[in-house]
Amino acid sequence: MIIRRLVSEFGAFLLRVKGLKVKRGLVLYGRPITHLTEGGTISLGENCVLCSRSEANFAGVNHPVILALLRPGAQLFVGDDTGISGGSFCAAKSVTIGKGCLIGANALITDCDFHAVKPMGRRHNSNPDDIGCEPVVIEDNVWLGANVTVLKGVTIGKNTVVAAGSVVTKSLPPDVVAGGSPAKVIRNLKEDR
Repeated sequence: MIIRRLVSEFGAFLLRVKGLKVKRGLVLYGRPITHLTEGGTISLGENCVLCSRSEANFAGVNHPVILALLRPGAQLFVGDDTGISGGSFCAAKSVTIGKGCLIGANALITDCDFHAVKPMGRRHNSNPDDIGCEPVVIEDNVWLGANVTVLKGVTIGKNTVVAAGSVVTKSLPPDVVAGGSPAKVIRNLKEDR
């Protein structure tokens, strides 16, 4: 326990040196991959857990946690008490993760298409205006199962659960279970109370 705390405190120090805003209580299992851009912000709330090693999560973490800004001025916020296992968060504009969220092994959350849809010059297109980009918001207490993909422009309402392997292409309301590709509401959690 003491060794875990010391390793995590040293890891948090290194992330701060790289320019991340890291509040107290960060727990690290392995080293995350981070990429900042000019004028961009990556912020981790209190008591977050970043699991970048398979031996720390038996669901099978395929790669370290990735926290990447893709354009100058991009913002990536992770709320207090949120746990991430091998997830990839890529923000060209803004990705916001609420408090108390569970992000399952190998989830991908991105606010952009990475490449232009138009075929001419798609591979090497460097014009940001040609690449679709809309903010993503994951509200408080959301659970994304393993291998969930959340695409640009999506908001997932508080307390919602998204089943493993789902692809979220449209916003989901609070207090539901959703799943599939594309993800659709399966059940209302308010009825279970």
